[in-house]
Amino acid sequence: MNQKYSYASLYKFTSAVFKKIGCSEDDAAIASKVLLSADFRGIDSHGLARLSGYIRLWEIGRVNAKPQIKIVHETPSTAVMDGDRGLGLVVAHHAMELAMQKAENVGTGWVAVKNSNHFGIAGYHAMMALEHDMIGMAMTNASALVAPTFSLERMLGTNPIAVAIPAKSEPAFVADFATTTVANGKLEVAQRKKQNIPQGWAQDKEGNLRTEASVVKDGGALLPLGGDREHGSHKGYALGSIVDIFSAVLSGASYGPWVPPFPAYIPMPQNMPGEGLGHFLGAMRVDAFRPKEEFLSHMDNWIKRFRDAKPIDEKQPVIIPGDPERAMEHIYIKEGISLLEPVVEDLQILAEKLEVEWISDIIV
Repeated sequence: MNQKYSYASLYKFTSAVFKKIGCSEDDAAIASKVLLSADFRGIDSHGLARLSGYIRLWEIGRVNAKPQIKIVHETPSTAVMDGDRGLGLVVAHHAMELAMQKAENVGTGWVAVKNSNHFGIAGYHAMMALEHDMIGMAMTNASALVAPTFSLERMLGTNPIAVAIPAKSEPAFVADFATTTVANGKLEVAQRKKQNIPQGWAQDKEGNLRTEASVVKDGGALLPLGGDREHGSHKGYALGSIVDIFSAVLSGASYGPWVPPFPAYIPMPQNMPGEGLGHFLGAMRVDAFRPKEEFLSHMDNWIKRFRDAKPIDEKQPVIIPGDPERAMEHIYIKEGISLLEPVVEDLQILAEKLEVEWISDIIV
């Protein structure tokens, strides 16, 4: 049975956990907001279910709670940032702020990041630009769990891409998606619910399509977006590769099968060619291309026309990217954030271990 909690209660708990491991007040606040934004938008695979994973990485010394984040290369519109093994939740936030500052100065800003860790949902970082009427982009490489088309080896991560585009009166266009058929967190959720997964999400270690939620854990691999060659998996493979190159080859992070794994119990790869995980973030001032009000009005027009597209079924109108997540936000504002029972149990264990007070005010 799921349990519901207020955003304020979950934020207080999460912030206390991050401060307990040594994060500053500001970094704990940033990390908590990024993490909870996933649960708030209904992406529970990347929310509080990941908190224990970050703490385990800190316990074995792979996460630095007090990083000295620095710029190691810079031009007026670009930079490379060294995250000093910090929480990716925090490092990517600072990188996006730098990208927006550069965009403010010269029209666009692009920041490649190395020596970082898992940064939560890509959408949060891209959406930071919306507050400044900018277009935001965010991508990151990730643990190698994905077999390229025709491959048995796991060579890429789920490598998400997010793009956030402001509008005038309509809600923003927000695309946030893995370059795999599904994010690995969805398999973890299926395992917690003791459910099978759809055909085409993953293959076993012999390359056969399987529906067991534990297939990747048992040595199999996730599949690129498309699932197989006949359904365009080569395109998903190409997208994931682009993210890997932009995030890591460009920044000096590790790439491909050498990306540090998120689970703390998995040994680090040998002969790593770079430092930590990599991210790539960008911001664009729309008035660097056309007058801002003109662009925003046309975005409204674009969104409205797509919403008015004739649906296959009248019960399911055509939506734009970002609509499902906004719908979940409206529900959770009214009803509280829902957490699966296994996630709650995991967080309670974490609270006891770190001597942090667990939440008492459950919303029925």
